[in-house]
Amino acid sequence: MTALLHELRLFLIALQFFTRVPIPSRVGFEPAWLQACARHFPAVGLVVGAFGAAVLLGASLLWPPAVAAGLCIAATVWLTGGFHEDGLADTCDGLGGAVRRERALEIMKDSRLGSYGALGLLLVLGLKAAALAALIGHSPMLAALALAWGHGASRCAPVLLMRLLPYGGDPEHAKAKPLALHIGGAGVAVALGWLLASSLGAAWLGGAPARAALPWALGALGLVVLWMTRWLRRRLGGFTGDTLGAAQQFSELAALLAWLAVMEAAKAAAAAGGSDV
Repeated sequence: MTALLHELRLFLIALQFFTRVPIPSRVGFEPAWLQACARHFPAVGLVVGAFGAAVLLGASLLWPPAVAAGLCIAATVWLTGGFHEDGLADTCDGLGGAVRRERALEIMKDSRLGSYGALGLLLVLGLKAAALAALIGHSPMLAALALAWGHGASRCAPVLLMRLLPYGGDPEHAKAKPLALHIGGAGVAVALGWLLASSLGAAWLGGAPARAALPWALGALGLVVLWMTRWLRRRLGGFTGDTLGAAQQFSELAALLAWLAVMEAAKAAAAAGGSDV
């Protein structure tokens, strides 16, 4: 029982760190918990995704798919305070150009938004909105399910990067801006357990379409992790807090695109089958 209460405390710490959700002060805080709570990042993503899915379903009853998708993304950005989007922008600014590691880290610490960061945000958020709008056109419920699952699953990418790579940023900057710098094998196992549970739930709730999409979405997530591991090792020698945020954003986009590709393929196959009759 004590162990379960501690895990709940770690989840609440992660939820407090990554969202605007108010957490009771009696939960407390210890620096070591910040490292340990990384195992529950996917669970925090499921909370964010569920909130976004509720907004998406409600908005799709009142407005066209494009508007519903935009409102949904705005809602999740508000809930997280743009935490991961900020990391994406800083990563694009720092690594978008051909600069040395030291200069890239300096750029990522700069709070000003550069051209690479603006373009990165525009492209990723725009593609996510377009993918969600297209998924709503197939089925609002499946779109909501893909969104909720994608938010949770994409939080596994930062966890895996923390396991596969050393910290590559400025240690003093990490102290000033608290960040989990490492995760053990047991923590990765818990995070992957959240991924497994959410995938089984999505397969049950979404039926055959979800079961067809999930393997491709998981494959897309894996490719993003492999790509970012190689990219960050080459450019920075490891990860930083900003690059973990970028990994989440790229993974979420990849998951949505994979779900949409499967839905589009199924629609095309159904149309071709109907034309043959």
